[in-house]
Amino acid sequence: MTKPEVITSDKAPKAVGAYAQAVRAQGFLFLSGQIALDPSTGEVIQGDVAAQTRRVLDNLRAILETAGSALDRVVKATIYLTDMQDFAVVNQVYGEYFPAAKPARATVAVLGLPRGVKVEIDMIALA
Repeated sequence: MTKPEVITSDKAPKAVGAYAQAVRAQGFLFLSGQIALDPSTGEVIQGDVAAQTRRVLDNLRAILETAGSALDRVVKATIYLTDMQDFAVVNQVYGEYFPAAKPARATVAVLGLPRGVKVEIDMIALA
């Protein structure tokens, strides 16, 4: 068994805690949850849940691309929402990023998310 490899992209927000943006292991990429942070400033973007979802997915795509993968290689995603009333909007934006290959997915309602954001998404992809 090979040692897990930490993946870091300068095109996505830096990790702000004791975690990696992603880890490559056994042919998979495990991407940590991303929130709507602007990678250049580290600040939460302004905008509604649709804008936040786009920023989150752009951050995840940047990490995937740094690792040599892509959104069409994602096999599982988990979406965390602070308000399930936002589900339809988040689902619509999410669908724009996965027009053909649709990964397995779960959506979970949570009490709160870091920095007061409305959405967080993590992923597992083929390396």
